[in-house]
Parts: sequence; C-alpha cells; structure tokens
Amino acid sequence: MTAHQDTRRIRIGAGAGYSGDRIEPAVELAEHGALDYLVFECLAERTIAIAQQARRRDPQQGYDPLLEARMRAVLPAAMRNGVRIISNMGAANPLAAAQKTAQIARSLGLDNVKIAAVTGDDVLDVVLRSDLNFEESGEPVAAYRDRIVSANAYLGAAGIVDALAAGADIVLTGRVADPSLFAAPLIHAFGWRMDDWHTLGQATVVGHLLECAGQVTGGYFADPGVKDVPNLARLGFPIGEVSADGTVVITKVPGSGGHVTPATCKEQLLYEIHDPRRYLQPDVVADFSEVVVTEEATDRVRVTGGHGTPRTGTLKVSVGYVDGFIGEGQISYAGPGAVARARLALDIVRERLALTGVQASELRFDLIGVNALHGETAGSHHAEPYEVRVRVTGRTASAEQAVRIGNEVETLYTNGPAGGGGVTKSTREVLAVQSVLLPREHATPAFSFVEA
Repeated sequence: MTAHQDTRRIRIGAGAGYSGDRIEPAVELAEHGALDYLVFECLAERTIAIAQQARRRDPQQGYDPLLEARMRAVLPAAMRNGVRIISNMGAANPLAAAQKTAQIARSLGLDNVKIAAVTGDDVLDVVLRSDLNFEESGEPVAAYRDRIVSANAYLGAAGIVDALAAGADIVLTGRVADPSLFAAPLIHAFGWRMDDWHTLGQATVVGHLLECAGQVTGGYFADPGVKDVPNLARLGFPIGEVSADGTVVITKVPGSGGHVTPATCKEQLLYEIHDPRRYLQPDVVADFSEVVVTEEATDRVRVTGGHGTPRTGTLKVSVGYVDGFIGEGQISYAGPGAVARARLALDIVRERLALTGVQASELRFDLIGVNALHGETAGSHHAEPYEVRVRVTGRTASAEQAVRIGNEVETLYTNGPAGGGGVTKSTREVLAVQSVLLPREHATPAFSFVEA
C-alpha cells in the first residue's frame, strides 16, 4: 500500500498559539479530542531572544516559562490516551526543557515516557563569524557583533520526524518553523518523502491553519454584530483531521466555545503571509493560491489545494540584539476638558525633557483614546472623550536616561494640570530582531533522548 492509498486520518490538535496562551483548551483536546498528536506552538522572534538571555543567566533555564504548567496539565490525559506531544517550548534550551519534562513525568507517576530534544537551530557562533548583511536594513552583521545575544535558524520538520521515528512520545524543539511542527507528524505517519513538494505544500497549509490555535476557531476574528462568535471565554482550540493526500478538515471538540467556518479558515490562511504563491518555509516553498475552502457541516471545514515547489538553499535566521532602552510614563485625566488638560500635560513633559537634557533617539507623545493608534486625523471627527490617558515613551541609550522619562510624567501629579491620576512608569531593555539568510548546511538538526 502506498502512502496515498492510506485511508487513515491523523488528528492533530493545536494546544497553544503563542507563549502565554490559555492552558485549559489544550487539556480539553488531550482529554476529549481523540488526538494522535498535540502540538504547542509557543515561539516568536523576540521570545527566543529573551529566552537566550535567561539561559545566559542560568544554564538550566531558557525554555518556555509555561512549560511546567502545561506539561503538568496535559501529560496525564495525553499519555493515557496515546497522544504524542510536539512543541517548540524548548526555546533557547531544548535539552533543559526535555530534562524538566522528564522530572514532571516522574512526579506524575508516568514511567517509560520517551522525551526527545531537537537541537541545531542555535547558529550564534556561525553568524558572529560571518560577513552576512541583515535582510531588513542591509547593514553588516559585524557592526552589531557586540550587541548580538541570539541567532536561531528556522529549522524544518526533519529533526522532529527522526525523533518520532525513533519512538519519541514527546518532542521538544528550539526554533522550528511554525507549520513544520504540524507537518512533521504527518510526514512521519504517512511516510511522505521530504522532496514530495506538492504534498509538503499542502502540509504547510495544514500547519498554517493550526499554528495560531484559537485564531481559526474564532479568536482574533470576532467583531460583535458583524462577525459574532459564541462563547469566546470557553474558546475551543482546533483539530485538524488530515488524510494521506494532505486534505484537512478543521474542527474542534463538540460543545467547546467558538466556531469553525470558511471565514475563520480564510482569515487564518491569509494571516502573516507575504506572497501566497511563494510562502517560503524551510521544508518547501508553499503555494496557497489554489486553496479551496469548503464547509462540510457545522464546525467542519475542508481545505484542499495547497501546492509546493522545491525548498530554497538558505534558512532564515532571527538575530536578536540589544537596542537601547524604553522609558515610559502614563497618567489619566477625566471629566470636562480632559483632552485639553491631557494636551497641556504632554506639552509640559515635552518641554521638561528638553530642559533637563534627556537624551532620547525617539520620543512619542500620545493620548490613548484620541490619537495613539491612527493619529490626529482619524480621531478628529468623533466626539471628545470623557476620559483620556497620556502616554510618553522614549528610546534611550541607557537605562538611566530612560528612567527620567517616566519620572517627568510622574511629576505631573503636583506640577501639571488638575485632576491627573493613575500614574504608571516603567523602564525596559529593548531586544530588537533582524534576519539573515544562512546556507542550510550551517544548521543541521539533531535529536537526543531524555528518559523519564
């Protein structure tokens, strides 16, 4: 029997769409989703740079901060129901994440759990030695060398496929492309070739639909009176029922909140892609231009028509670097004349920062509720709000300069317009991200086991 004669369906659940996502929908999937695989997608560009900083402070850290809570919540049901787990919660330290997961499994009385860590995405040493230029700015990486804290390549599915083939129940990775987390179990289960570009293109469609979890079941979609979504507080995360040809039916656990419709699937399909004909991924160059979305029944949407062409010879690498500090201060004004008093507050802080010589490369003076998102013109046709919040932010070279921005806002309490209250202030280091393209031979995935 060839892979495309296989009549099985593999059920994959999306347990998270970002690092801080809800946990109970993943438990619901593990308990009631009749899954083969549960995938947690938890990494973003800055997330992994922050994780690298945490690892430098403590070599046993650097994995997702919710790893332990998630694993304690889902492992009992997942192992009881034969659900294999895949996640990039390893972040900057997949080996430590695997070791922590093994400890959790032991504490829960779960024996013989095979836990694999996939490594190979950390290419910091290669990038620091390179003469590459950043894709965004064109500047040489060498000019940032003293400020770079991380460089992680977007790996594809291969390392996960190898770990699953070796019998892993749980696979924890670092930076793997989001759709590849979902493509990997399909490649393993159906025996797809890694150069079957057509099928891998459709697998990328599957992964892209599922990778943001609740977004395809109505999260980040709802607009009351226009696009109503039921029971968002109990939003159910999605399940993909995938056939051997890559056809997928997107659904969810019956009775959970949200809904799956052609519209939710189409919005997610177009989310964060540039050219739908050439969606560059480490496994394939996917083509979404002929995708067909069809409603089968309530909360069941079939998606077909993804294609692909051969992968490129390079991998995208996210390079994180320290880029100064942000100082911020906020204060609220309410009642008659609130906007006028808030504008006076901004004028005062603007002048104070100049008088006291605060050295900022960028400054913003916003009235939240008036002009903070779309500028003065967009808000000019609306009635003046009864309450408004002042926000002053600035980028500085040092933390000491950044602190002074928030301090000047705070002094409005007794040195500014009447009625100000609710001051907050903060200072934080900025981790910026740019990317380079690295020949793929410089980032080779590998896996190792940590036995529970």
